[in-house]
Amino acid sequence: MTRVLVLDTGPAGQLAHPRVDPNMAQRIVDILDAGDVIVLPEIVDYELRRNLLLEIARGHSSMNRSLDRLDQLRRTLTFLPINSDAMLKAAELWAEARRQGRPTADPQALDGDAILAAQALQVGGTVVTLNIGHLRLFVDAVRWEEI
Repeated sequence: MTRVLVLDTGPAGQLAHPRVDPNMAQRIVDILDAGDVIVLPEIVDYELRRNLLLEIARGHSSMNRSLDRLDQLRRTLTFLPINSDAMLKAAELWAEARRQGRPTADPQALDGDAILAAQALQVGGTVVTLNIGHLRLFVDAVRWEEI
């Protein structure tokens, strides 16, 4: 059975790092070779890209390599653009978490976790993350080490 694995910002950031762990890179290759799908959601690309661009603007030119890797991930993995359905679902998830008294971000924050979870739900995917805490409120989530 094909798995749909949706990357969170932590694992995607590690893959975009200029000195990516060779074991992590090989694990991605093995997952894809097994026929599973790895999804890079647009909200994750945004979260990583904005920070990389800021660091580059601050003079950290070494981040250009990370930006190139992020672009490569966007081309290599299954890229999932944000759409209106995802945003509508994210709003529902955000409101439900607050109704339950379990907010995942500041009330004024956009709440990338809710958007990520909504995108994962759209494709029937499991979020692969470094911290399952908030995401498990919304969607199936596993730690990177568990896949």
